[in-house]
Amino acid sequence: MGLRKIHHVAVICSDYPVSKAFYTKVLGLEVLAENFRAARDSWKLDLALPDGGQIELFSFPGAPPRLSHPEAQGLRHLCFAVADVAAAKQVLEGQGIAVEEIRTDEYTGRRFTFFADPDGLPLELYEG
Repeated sequence: MGLRKIHHVAVICSDYPVSKAFYTKVLGLEVLAENFRAARDSWKLDLALPDGGQIELFSFPGAPPRLSHPEAQGLRHLCFAVADVAAAKQVLEGQGIAVEEIRTDEYTGRRFTFFADPDGLPLELYEG
């Protein structure tokens, strides 16, 4: 089969303009394409990461909220690699985003922290 990398991660949001602003202005992801799908009353926004990976941001009317606490089965969180976790944390907090305290991975010794998107999807920053 030969899997090589993750191509994209799909995220469903509850408020498209708020989530679009979060992923583009706060996280700084580049817009590749934006399409309104009238048949589904749904937006699809393709966002680029510097390494070629993508996030597909969808809006669907009436989508149920995400179960997070306690954690449900399925995708747990989305993680972004950064060069300096402390610097990235400071940038996010400067924009009013709540970020957890920085922790150290007991197995790798690398630093990481968590924050959430506007719908509560856990996002991780991992140094390295």
